[in-house]
Amino acid sequence: MNYISELRAALGDANVLTDPAELYVYGADWSPMTSSEIRPPDVVVQPKTTRGVQRTVKIAHAHEIPVVAGGGLTGMLGGALALFGGIFIDTTAMNSIIEVDPKNQTVRVQAGATLQEVNDAVNPYGLWLPHQPESKWVSTVGAAIACDNDSTFGVRYGKILNCLLSAEIVTGTGEVLELGHRKAHFTSSGYKLKDLLAGSEGTLGVVTEATLKLEPIPETRFVEMLVFRRMGSAVDYLSRLLKAGVCIEAAHINCKRRLKFYTHAYTAKHGREPEIPTWAEALLAVAFAGDKKISSMQRDYAIDIASEFEAEVVKEREIVESWWASKYTLDFEPFKQKWPDSQKTKKFGAADPGVPVGRLEEFYHKFIEVAEKHNLDIIGMNAYLEHPNSIGFSLSCAVFVDYRNADEVRRFRMFHDELSKLAVEFDGTMSTFMSDTHQKAPYLELEHGNSLKYMKEIKRLFDPKGIMNPGKKFVREEG
Repeated sequence: MNYISELRAALGDANVLTDPAELYVYGADWSPMTSSEIRPPDVVVQPKTTRGVQRTVKIAHAHEIPVVAGGGLTGMLGGALALFGGIFIDTTAMNSIIEVDPKNQTVRVQAGATLQEVNDAVNPYGLWLPHQPESKWVSTVGAAIACDNDSTFGVRYGKILNCLLSAEIVTGTGEVLELGHRKAHFTSSGYKLKDLLAGSEGTLGVVTEATLKLEPIPETRFVEMLVFRRMGSAVDYLSRLLKAGVCIEAAHINCKRRLKFYTHAYTAKHGREPEIPTWAEALLAVAFAGDKKISSMQRDYAIDIASEFEAEVVKEREIVESWWASKYTLDFEPFKQKWPDSQKTKKFGAADPGVPVGRLEEFYHKFIEVAEKHNLDIIGMNAYLEHPNSIGFSLSCAVFVDYRNADEVRRFRMFHDELSKLAVEFDGTMSTFMSDTHQKAPYLELEHGNSLKYMKEIKRLFDPKGIMNPGKKFVREEG
């Protein structure tokens, strides 16, 4: 592998890893997969600058070596796995906060900075980056862009693309481009190439820097939870709140099964699951934030009209606070919260479809039906609301998977594929926060039809030799 010596010369020996023990940890993410499926790259590089990434990609381009860029490796469908070996660019050493511009409410960061590191840097200015997934302590800016993941506050602020003003990338030929509109919040100039980066999975290039739009930190926040007889009633209730002009900061519809995943702290403390009425099919957690007086008035209005939808407010605050801690604050005792504790015997696995507003309840029952058909241990559904100031669902249809059991992993993938295809039949989409990866690549045409050939042409323009994260989004074309 002569190209490795070139990488050492370009980046320095300390920034090029080849020890099999070091490479092994880059061969898996949070995907349900057996140990035999772990795929370490051939070499890992840890550049600290855009120039280092550019040098790496130019070497890869010259030798036609696959390149995969990754951050915290918290993906749940293998988006940053090196399926064909080659070079893994570990971006986590590129974590500098380049500029905080409080007057214009923007921040410029390297792509390896975690979302939490960004917020730690801008908090002293009374600002925050509202794109907040549960994995914010390890999810990097570049990875958030690449997979277009969800946010706790999507119903108010949207996803990462709503925060992304401009991005620097290294294309598959090693060219450095700035895509976007600098610090302006929007533009009608040119094609919006920046938008192509959201969910691109590194198939067009490696994001090295980004300029992000910030928001003022709200003065206060009120979080409530309500129970409903049907998921459809929770949707109707949210529609009513939005129609009335209520400014909702966060909203999540959980099935009763899924609540148990988010109240681990409550269960650990009391030795029992939280008690929820047997008639309740859905639980809605909703947050109101901003000026204390205005937010309090909106919260009170929301509670006042709940009875019109046969809903009841969850009175036990500890249940509400346990859910919110799990979803947002992530306050927990080390190794005593839902992720490490729940992953001891089986791993979290999910399909991430999106369906139209009026079909959530119908799709939920299909999810249960498909999971039971494949004999999987059901965690439940969480419907994230990710479109600003309107109802747009991103679904986490979750099950536990014994990753030591090859047959169960196979059944999970069949479940995932079936739900993904079913979402298209529902006039929806196959993916809302994991992106396509290699899992959906074989049947991507089902959703996109003839437009898939245009996507492939865009890919070839940015990456003519097909070295950037091959096998993701499109089945790898050999030869």
